[in-house]
Amino acid sequence: MHVRVNPVDCVGHGLCAELLPELMRVDEWSYPIVNDGAVPPEVVEPARRAARVCRTLALLLDPDGI
Repeated sequence: MHVRVNPVDCVGHGLCAELLPELMRVDEWSYPIVNDGAVPPEVVEPARRAARVCRTLALLLDPDGI
């Protein structure tokens, strides 16, 4: 599984990085920067939660890792 951010839909709330600091950080405008994208097994549930609470649905979990 990989995490991706749709840059068109993202408006920089920064909530995803707060909920998933293992995989991402924010830039100076609060837009997320994904470190690697690969979601380790111990972070799958927090990643799903972060994707669910994204206000603009810009955080995507790709089960195939593409």
